[in-house]
Amino acid sequence: MYKVNEKEFASLELAMAYAKVLSEFVTIKGPNFEVCGMFGVDAIKDGKCPDGVVYDWNKASRIGRLKRSERNALVTE
Repeated sequence: MYKVNEKEFASLELAMAYAKVLSEFVTIKGPNFEVCGMFGVDAIKDGKCPDGVVYDWNKASRIGRLKRSERNALVTE
């Protein structure tokens, strides 16, 4: 059983769909976890989230990059 703002759902998928429709900050409580946030940011348009916040995270620049600890290990070897 999952709850969104005290409304119960049989699955996490249904709870997330409902949270997305609400378009507001919610908390989803499940049997073993709790997650909160605003669900439904599906697309970035003109470099901004639907609420106007600038989105500058770029996954492409992070793929294959070594972690700081891995870089340090290579330098010290």
